[in-house]
Amino acid sequence: MQIAIDGPASSGKSTVAKLLAQDLNYIFVDTGAMYRAVTLALLDAKVDFTDLNQVIETLNRCQLDFKFVAVDEQKIQHIFLNGQDVERRVRSSKVTENVSEVSAIPIVRQVLVARQREIAEEKSVVMEGRDIGTVVLPQADYKFFFTARPEVRAQRRYKENVERGLATESYEEILASIIARDKYDSSRKISPLKKAEDAIEIDASDLTIEEMLTYVKKIITK
Repeated sequence: MQIAIDGPASSGKSTVAKLLAQDLNYIFVDTGAMYRAVTLALLDAKVDFTDLNQVIETLNRCQLDFKFVAVDEQKIQHIFLNGQDVERRVRSSKVTENVSEVSAIPIVRQVLVARQREIAEEKSVVMEGRDIGTVVLPQADYKFFFTARPEVRAQRRYKENVERGLATESYEEILASIIARDKYDSSRKISPLKKAEDAIEIDASDLTIEEMLTYVKKIITK
């Protein structure tokens, strides 16, 4: 079973995808975290994003894994880069500022899409991102596209950062970043953010996570 959930940043897709995967006992694939981890690796290596040879060299050294980590008596899925837990680092403002540019590099998308498809071919998955239903898993059994007003998404991201102890940016800064990233992701030539023709669109602006999850589950299990 393949379930694809797409949408812009902080639309609620990641949280719903995680909970849905838990309920269905499927693998949750956070593709955004994968791109963030590669971005972090490139930044740490001080690679010029336009230097394709250096990008490929660094990309080939990136071993990406998802593992469950005990956090406040709960098991939370984190992204690991070359054996190191980088969940906190990949959410930094520096990575956020650069991940869209890295995601648009053809070889990066080619390698990560191949890895994502391999996972989906082996096990039932809930995969979320920006081009899952259109590019990565165009034959997915179910496709959803979440939307929400930028102001709502900025408030969610700010609250999430505060709860994670990552509140380094103000609400206004996050809102400006979200608007800029929406424009970039929607207009890029390679795998732009867009709704698949057969995806079910959900405006999550005024919905709670519980309401979104219930709605998605109702469609899948009917």
